[in-house]
Amino acid sequence: MQRTRILAIAALSAAALLLSSCGYNAMQANQEAVNKAWGDLQAQLQRRADLIPNLVATVQGYATHEKETLEAVVDARSRVGQIQITSDSLNDPQKLREYANAQGALGQALSRLLVVTENYPNLKADQNFRDLQNQLEGTENRISVARQRYNSAVQAYNYSIRSFPDSITNGMFLHLEPKEYFQAEAGAEAAPKVKFQ
Repeated sequence: MQRTRILAIAALSAAALLLSSCGYNAMQANQEAVNKAWGDLQAQLQRRADLIPNLVATVQGYATHEKETLEAVVDARSRVGQIQITSDSLNDPQKLREYANAQGALGQALSRLLVVTENYPNLKADQNFRDLQNQLEGTENRISVARQRYNSAVQAYNYSIRSFPDSITNGMFLHLEPKEYFQAEAGAEAAPKVKFQ
């Protein structure tokens, strides 16, 4: 009887020790960090999308004949709004790639729009436009930081579900899949070409 009790206590102690270092809670925390980082990134992308109509309207007042560039910005913003990414679809590389490509197209359209403004000295001097341009520049910087933070969270999460002994816990209980990194669009490593007419 005494021996059975000692064995039961030893077995419970061993189980508690094993479970305390199994990584279950750490993997859950890492998964939530990925979701939070994705939410932060989406908030910055939404901020950019919200600023674009004001920027387009301001430029449109000065550059009515630059219709093609303005339409490209509006169209790119529209395409970004059509692609919905949830934390569940972060495991879908195709969906994430589509989203990143749409964001890249929007960034390129904004770059062309800002080049158009170089041809309009009065627009560049307008305080409202400068404020919008500064906000957009700040937003682009925030987006870059949010992408880096998201990728860092994905790295920690992916490592936690693949490293030993946490990978055993994941395989037995959680069955978590690796998350996809937010990647730059193809050709992003090349410097953009700016042409003044």
